[in-house]
Amino acid sequence: MLSWGSASASFSQTEPGFKRLLDAVVRIDVREYAYEAGAKRFTSGVGSGVIVSADGLILTNAHVVGPRAVEINVTLANLERVGAALVGWDHWTDLALLRLDAAELKRKGFTLTVGQFGDSESLYPGQTVFAVGTPHGLTRTVTRGIISNPRRFFSDSRGVRGYETGLFNTWLQTDAAINPGNSGGPLVDESGAVVGINSRGYLGADNLAFAIPSATAKEVVEGLERDGKITRSYIGIVPGALQDLEGFYNLELNTGMLINSVDPGSPAAEAGLRGGDILLEIDGVAVDGRFPEQLPPIQHLIATQPVGTSIAMRVKRGSTTEAFNVVTEQLVSRVGEEGVLEKWGLSVREVSRAYARENQLPNASGVLVIGVQRGFPAAVAGLAAGDVITEINDLPVDSLAVTQAAEDAYVADPQRVLIEARRKFRVSLYILKP
Repeated sequence: MLSWGSASASFSQTEPGFKRLLDAVVRIDVREYAYEAGAKRFTSGVGSGVIVSADGLILTNAHVVGPRAVEINVTLANLERVGAALVGWDHWTDLALLRLDAAELKRKGFTLTVGQFGDSESLYPGQTVFAVGTPHGLTRTVTRGIISNPRRFFSDSRGVRGYETGLFNTWLQTDAAINPGNSGGPLVDESGAVVGINSRGYLGADNLAFAIPSATAKEVVEGLERDGKITRSYIGIVPGALQDLEGFYNLELNTGMLINSVDPGSPAAEAGLRGGDILLEIDGVAVDGRFPEQLPPIQHLIATQPVGTSIAMRVKRGSTTEAFNVVTEQLVSRVGEEGVLEKWGLSVREVSRAYARENQLPNASGVLVIGVQRGFPAAVAGLAAGDVITEINDLPVDSLAVTQAAEDAYVADPQRVLIEARRKFRVSLYILKP
């Protein structure tokens, strides 16, 4: 069986740092559950990661390992397998942090090699890079390419299993081959420094792959190790690039950012901001959002303010300039907590504040139907994916616990259940029969 050690002669001309990096790259096998079509199902997957601390922290993608993981096994450079647990998960940047089982490492006498972060801010087009990982299950694979663009912008609002990602950073574009299974592995320079975390390839295209910059990764690792999560601020503005619109708004070049729209009920809406405004300053600092690549750093600036902070904004509206103070609230995903009501054949998700605003619901109460199992009471009654259950037997639904308690009562004493649900803008009643 071949290992990197036995193949070291092949790398005799390689930078020592690159050789060390290879020993820090791991394979990750994950077993997790999902709620689909009204049932709880288990799936398995494989990805990659890189060891980032001597005590066993591993950085990978959020779409490789998430909160639903029930079993995580990591294959080290010596080809031995060690269990791991999730430390924290951040779908907004598609990053997750694991920790290897310390007792198992000690019992087996393993020592770890740690990957070192490089400077993603200094990368340039044409610079040689290597992607290391487990494409299509082929453990310990290296592919070579260049940085195609060090600050690529693209929108990926549902990139991690329906969760939002990529709002607060640009991406490293590379032509190094990144295939399914490479996700979470490092993108490194010739010295072996980790300049990015491989995330995705462009479906249907050749030589188009993307990685999360190490500048973003380092910030997220620190937060996840400390708190197990990343808390961000939200004000509810949807930004737009100003390129080619400066004349229309009578602006000088490289001045301001367009506010495309404002989320209903958000802090920005309550403060009086509206779509078509031009954001000129944030807390006295001039804003330049002429190009799409400049928008994520501006969103990052807002997101990194402490929750509850009052942000001073100077805005151009028509021919006048106005001042606004916007108090931030905590950023939440459109995807709420999920559960399954197996006796009813129903999988549901809590309605989050973000989902309610996005879909113009009157409030964030209720649970969203995300799947219905054919032949079970929910399907027979006529419930369908997309319905929002607001009441069960005249009891308001404000959490998953309410729905679970109702199903438990149904199991203990099978009786008809009256469900009130909103479908688009109409409220209807459904009867679940034993």
